[in-house]
Amino acid sequence: MSAGLRVWDLGTGRLLRTIKMPPSDVHGVVVTMDGGRAVSGSGDTVTVWNVETGSVLLTLEGHSAQVIGVAMTPDGMKAVSASRDKKLKVWDLNTGRALHTLEGHSAEVSGVAMTPDGMRAVSASQDNTLKVWDLSTGHALHTLEGRLEGVCAVAITPDGMRAISASRDKTLRVWDLNTGHALHTLEGHSHFVLDVAVTADGARAVSASGDRTLKIWDLERRKQGMLQAHSHAVNGVAVTLSVAHDMSG
Repeated sequence: MSAGLRVWDLGTGRLLRTIKMPPSDVHGVVVTMDGGRAVSGSGDTVTVWNVETGSVLLTLEGHSAQVIGVAMTPDGMKAVSASRDKKLKVWDLNTGRALHTLEGHSAEVSGVAMTPDGMRAVSASQDNTLKVWDLSTGHALHTLEGRLEGVCAVAITPDGMRAISASRDKTLRVWDLNTGHALHTLEGHSHFVLDVAVTADGARAVSASGDRTLKIWDLERRKQGMLQAHSHAVNGVAVTLSVAHDMSG
């Protein structure tokens, strides 16, 4: 099967179009708020797409290894890519120019998330740390570390105050992004935690694990619920407004 992106109508479940890509794994895709453009990572390249036509708007080159994840500022003006080359790059999505190269990790960068104001990015790395970056300067503001194994993913709460990391040490951690301090640890998975997402109200997180389960965490009370139906490792998770509403009862 050739690599590509598929655009779906969420109301009807109908496949609207397929955006064909060169044969390579697609790692990460984000879409602008207006739904007009998508940004994806494939191989060592970041591509900006016109969602309506499937045409390539920009090809962003500069990484020397596979791009693992991408994030975008809410205004759709900048994107940040995370790569196995241990670096992140900040891109101007109007010109395709690399604004900054974010260096400091000593192993591959597993994921990246953006604060809601578009001013900071948080990166997760297999060097057992996370870093908080100032996107205007390209400088690291904090390094988040302490008894972690490789960090697989990171999500940020809607208020931009906290980050939640998913780690190979089977835990999630909640971090204060202003101080860089760990607030608490969420324990319960029996295998690597591979991904994490936060509900729109910031009250809960959902984690995906190699133990074949998803867990729902109450971030105020640190309680957990479990969704268990997969027969293999759960590699990714996303949440919607409807899921957040349905789970509240």
